[in-house]
Amino acid sequence: MLPWLLLGLGSLSNLVQGDTPSPWLGGAGLLVFNTLYIQVVFRAFDPVRRRGPGTWWSLGGMAVMTFGLGGAYGGSWLLFFPLFGLACGTVLRGRSLAVVGVPLTLVVAVVAAVHDGWGAIAIAYATIMSMLVTAAILALTETIMELRATRQELARSAVEEERLRFSRDLHDLLGHTLSVIVVKSEAARRLAPRDMDGALAQITDIESVGRQALTEIREAVTGYRDSSLSTELDRARSGLTAAGIEPVVRQSGPPLGPRTEALLGWVVREAVTNAVRHSGASQCEITVDGAPEQVRLVITDNGRGVRSGPADDVGGGTRGTGTGLKGLTERLAVAGGSLEAGPAGPAGRGFRVTAVLPVDPGADVPATATATYSPTESGQPA
Repeated sequence: MLPWLLLGLGSLSNLVQGDTPSPWLGGAGLLVFNTLYIQVVFRAFDPVRRRGPGTWWSLGGMAVMTFGLGGAYGGSWLLFFPLFGLACGTVLRGRSLAVVGVPLTLVVAVVAAVHDGWGAIAIAYATIMSMLVTAAILALTETIMELRATRQELARSAVEEERLRFSRDLHDLLGHTLSVIVVKSEAARRLAPRDMDGALAQITDIESVGRQALTEIREAVTGYRDSSLSTELDRARSGLTAAGIEPVVRQSGPPLGPRTEALLGWVVREAVTNAVRHSGASQCEITVDGAPEQVRLVITDNGRGVRSGPADDVGGGTRGTGTGLKGLTERLAVAGGSLEAGPAGPAGRGFRVTAVLPVDPGADVPATATATYSPTESGQPA
């Protein structure tokens, strides 16, 4: 913007050569105009200062100088009108360009016509075009800067979302796996003195759980983990049985889509982990009730229920809405579902987790299949 001040060299030359009446007055006007122009240009690149009153006062002063010098001297002094248009273009946007630009062009054409006749067309055209082109270029520059800032914000949001996903997956994976390992290790320790084969079976299960956990952690890191509901139900029966809790699993309704199965698998994993750690229950009932529009999962135990203390479903002896259940609530909400957790009976006895999800639109809906499971010695469906 500043090199355009070279348009004023013709006026400066007239002052030096003495071709301008009242040269000291013209020189003072030239100095004031250039000073205001520089001030407006620098303020124009700061959105807050550009809209401030100081900018408008500076533009007003430039208007007085422009019409005063151009109207009084004519000739090369008429080039201050395009310069004034440039200054207006750095400040004005949108409808204000038309509100200011049209009257300004008409007045400039009249003033220039008095001094330069038909040459006024060039001065008027240069004034309006300098205003519009400058405003367009600066508006485009501002848009590019906003897009760049938005892109950076989206990148930060994506990193934050991935970090949150990773922390949730690790919490759910490790919390459940470590609970199963601890329970089965305690079972192996109890069985070892009297039933070495049973203890070895528990140790074999620990090895299997550990290997599966490694696979799932690798999948969680790459973001491709897709938990199966049937797999989680099998693990739930095995973990509950090892903890001395009788599992009762009922599943009815049409097959579910992959996203619904994955989300319900997370709910089963988290609720069973909490039951094994904190409930002290003798029985845990898992019911999956599917329908064409939605599926409902209810997990209920007959344990001690919610106890007073800090809410933490990661460790300790208290059950509540800790990190795992809170994260699951957020996941289901994103998918259009809901999750509720609280006492299952009067006086706070037992604990119930209820998850409701809409059925995946792309899921197949064949004939309804119903299955009821109960524990056996091998931990498989009867």
